[in-house]
Amino acid sequence: MSQAQPKIFALHENPEWFPPFAQAFEQEGLAFEEWLLTEGTLDLGSTPPEGIFWSRISASSHTRDHNLSKDYTRAVLAWLEAHGRRTVNGRRVLELEMSKVDQLTALRAAGIETPHTVAAVGRNQILTAAKGFPTPFITKHNQGGKGLGVRKFESFAELEDYVRSDEFEEPQDGITLIQEFVQAAEPFITRAEIVGGEFIYAIKADTARGGFQLCPADACEIDPSTGRPIMPPGATIEPEPDQQLFSLCEGFDHPVLEKYLEFTRRVGLEVCGIEFIEATDGRLLTYDVNTNTNYNSVVEAQAPRSAPGALAKYLSSLQA
Repeated sequence: MSQAQPKIFALHENPEWFPPFAQAFEQEGLAFEEWLLTEGTLDLGSTPPEGIFWSRISASSHTRDHNLSKDYTRAVLAWLEAHGRRTVNGRRVLELEMSKVDQLTALRAAGIETPHTVAAVGRNQILTAAKGFPTPFITKHNQGGKGLGVRKFESFAELEDYVRSDEFEEPQDGITLIQEFVQAAEPFITRAEIVGGEFIYAIKADTARGGFQLCPADACEIDPSTGRPIMPPGATIEPEPDQQLFSLCEGFDHPVLEKYLEFTRRVGLEVCGIEFIEATDGRLLTYDVNTNTNYNSVVEAQAPRSAPGALAKYLSSLQA
């Protein structure tokens, strides 16, 4: 008699992003249950149910007033893993999602080139971190996502005015990154989607229109108050209605992919989207690891295979 397929438990905090995954799970015939980790209770003396636990908590959860999700998920994953439950993108990967410092240092340790970056812990240290930094440069929040805190500065004086102004945007964890501004050879970045140690497809994101905010989820593209495309920070061309910022990189094959696959094995990362930019000076610089990766519907319609579908098949292959 064949063993029953374990139930999938999806740990997340944003119901708007979940429908494509629910559809993929249903098509694969998987039993699944959503655990919405925004607030709640956790009985440490209780025993978790049997199943596969897939975590996709976002570093930007606090922007949806889910300030407790990060630490709630830390507690839940610690509980699950203490009981030997199979987690996908578990406790270690949660820390990777929440910290660009963690991402960049892990990438560099794996031999993957990243932009020159200095971390400033505390608002008073930002100017110290930026002294002598080649201009232009950018700032970004260590706990990021959705382009949080990303600004371009042409001079140290411009940064100084910003840091001392009321416009200063305090990062969630108090850590601001000063990072070199990478001039792209072409106005786009590339994002490689990986599931279960396998490259699924790559997308191209238009930085001229998308700027620094390059969340591919359909919900990220439209301002809910106006119904118009968002003009993101760093964009140089305003997107037109119905204009797509994301497209499939057909036939994408690049030596960096093998480095990415080795990186995911090294850190136990099972579902992710890794972003890189090709600079005018010839460098290929990897700058972001998305562990709660979303999939754009237009790209999905073009792609030779479905990424949520690949995820459903991967989860179905695991043993609890």
